[in-house]
Amino acid sequence: MSVSVMQLESERLDIGSRARVLGLALIVVLAAESIGSFMLQAGPGQIVLLPLLWALLLGGAIGVAKDRLPRALKLDVGAQHYASAVLQSALLLFIAKLALLVGASLPKIFASGHALLFQEFGHFFGTMVFGLPVALLLGVRREAVGATFSVGREPSLAIIGEKYGMDSPEGRGVLAEYITGTVVGAVFIWVLAGFVAALGVFRPDALAMGAGVGSGSMMAAASAAIAAQQTPEVAKEVAAFAAASNLITTTIGTYFTLFVSLPFANWSYRVLEPVLGRVGLKPRVQSSNTNAEGAIDAAPNELSPAGRAIAWIVTGLLALIGNWLAYNNAPVDALPGLAIMLAVVATGYVLYRLTGSRIPAVCWISLLGMVATYPGVPYAAEISAWTGKINFLALTTPMLAFAGLSIAKDIPAFRRLGWPIVVTSLMANAGTFLGATLIAQTFGH
Repeated sequence: MSVSVMQLESERLDIGSRARVLGLALIVVLAAESIGSFMLQAGPGQIVLLPLLWALLLGGAIGVAKDRLPRALKLDVGAQHYASAVLQSALLLFIAKLALLVGASLPKIFASGHALLFQEFGHFFGTMVFGLPVALLLGVRREAVGATFSVGREPSLAIIGEKYGMDSPEGRGVLAEYITGTVVGAVFIWVLAGFVAALGVFRPDALAMGAGVGSGSMMAAASAAIAAQQTPEVAKEVAAFAAASNLITTTIGTYFTLFVSLPFANWSYRVLEPVLGRVGLKPRVQSSNTNAEGAIDAAPNELSPAGRAIAWIVTGLLALIGNWLAYNNAPVDALPGLAIMLAVVATGYVLYRLTGSRIPAVCWISLLGMVATYPGVPYAAEISAWTGKINFLALTTPMLAFAGLSIAKDIPAFRRLGWPIVVTSLMANAGTFLGATLIAQTFGH
């Protein structure tokens, strides 16, 4: 199905089908937040299973079982594309929350030292150095760009979603990386970090900086495996360096991936694919809706301005519900924070359209959010306090609910991609840890 047909199908989707998608998202969020979080002990580390994982799995199960469910729960292909379009808009709300967090942390990040800043190059180039050649040799094509330009967390979903659309090969790649990292990433990075630490080649502080890959659960697992092999005093330093590195990767790293990593991934693909693609396995999925430069031939499945506003508001309200169930923050108390986030998203999107869409919406939204909470800006402390009442993770659950509800349409492509995309994702995870560790070892003291 071409992108233009998908767009037309979404436009023709009746109000009832759209309401069904939003209603199912509410059910999924309620169920996921009610299940809650679980911690599994894995040697010296812990694997945290969060509501966002249940949301992804429950949403996916509803989509896969559509033919065996009553009409009220059925999601046809058009409804799944609508869920994907809502996800693309919802991701901008997540970017606003991230930017509002970043602004207050910028002075701390600027004072963190050169080693912590330089090691970010390892985090974001390591994924491609280790992952992209392997992907091409295994027959993965444009999906490899989405899977290897970063470690594939929520900001990466937002960047790929806006630039290519979640229905694109790049969208499938970043989603496969996200799922792999969510399900097995913590276990994989824990084993890898423990093994590398046991070699005795790298300093504990370098290993700790490498552990800050931009995922809380993966950072916790990796730093625990490293700290378990150190003295109690050094173990404390490992935790501190890992947390600082993770903060930088999650904040400034988002813009690094947008302006440096993704363009570099596209350039690397154009250079390596003609060579490695010739000697590797045959392509498992033909990425026909992208051109040689990696741009989409037709516009991604977009919502109307009113549809975008509805997606932002519904996602925010779902986040308030999850925020209440999981973190005991009453919706009335968190409502001012949501209003600020919605204002940042709407203003940023208007600026994006007024400038001819030449500067991505995520940039405008990020800039507005960071300025709003930067220390010294009028009302920055108040804005930070209000938006701080909405937990970071509460926004990810509705996002992953929409991702789950939209994923069934991509299962044939995921099945054809098969194990190579999982190997690619794991290699990208290994690359971000090893690349940052190597650079931190070189520039640190």
